[in-house]
Amino acid sequence: MIAPRRFLPSISSLLALEAVARLGTATAAANELSLTHSAVSRQLKVLEEQLGTALFERQGQGLALTVSGIDYANSVRDCLEALARASLKIKANPSGGSLSLATLPAFGTHWLAPRLRRFSHEFPNVTVNLGTRLAPFDFNREQFDAAIHFGRCDWQGVEYLELARERVVPVCSPDLISTRPVAAESFFEMPLLHLESRPGAWEDWFEHHSCPAGRLHGMLFDQFTTMAEAASLGFGVALLPEFLATEVVKHGKLVRAFENAMELPHRYYLVWPKSRAPRSPLEHLIEWLIATECGDAPKR
Repeated sequence: MIAPRRFLPSISSLLALEAVARLGTATAAANELSLTHSAVSRQLKVLEEQLGTALFERQGQGLALTVSGIDYANSVRDCLEALARASLKIKANPSGGSLSLATLPAFGTHWLAPRLRRFSHEFPNVTVNLGTRLAPFDFNREQFDAAIHFGRCDWQGVEYLELARERVVPVCSPDLISTRPVAAESFFEMPLLHLESRPGAWEDWFEHHSCPAGRLHGMLFDQFTTMAEAASLGFGVALLPEFLATEVVKHGKLVRAFENAMELPHRYYLVWPKSRAPRSPLEHLIEWLIATECGDAPKR
């Protein structure tokens, strides 16, 4: 149920509040909103009267938010941004068949995107909007229908659909090693590149190949694609997912420095909140992924 009208200020008043809160003066807000200074001041006065609370206090030539004003302006900004996103979604697909998906950069580019292209051909009325998230988030606070998750089933309050297993392989510039493949222990003598979100990845790799290692050091990266580019420039050996390594090796920028890929216990999952039923576009995607990528795999 929508709140009573007296609790719903006009969009004009809310825009004025957000602009003054961000810019610090009614004059700057008026310039941004293409209004007069008096029009902005009038909107703020109407808003304060409607709420029965002072939102600003004057400081010299500017306006400073009160404690209540700060809290209210933050809530207003979130609401305005959510409204803008909703408007963009319906503009992008007037039929209402849009799907917002949070994905991981490398997986989204090299594994997911080619499959979404096929999905779009089969479901042309569904528009898939992609955003990047590197860690689990609260679906109640983010405007996503679903997300790609890497790891274990440790994201609380979501349903899981396993998409792919992870296999990693060492790659490097062709100039870094003279003969390939090399023995596992030879990598101790090479500069190793590391990913922030996967601490201990190289230590696990050496352990898997019966070459226990202490804490290893080297250049640190926040994304696989950046690390792959550094490896291609000769900065060191990168431990990449096989789906990414295959692409960069195919283009000649990198070579596989070790013959066999190592499978990790972690998985890539499609996840969506348990707290609400999937909308039709998400249902289409789930069913399509099960049919084309996951066989008869059940939701978890």
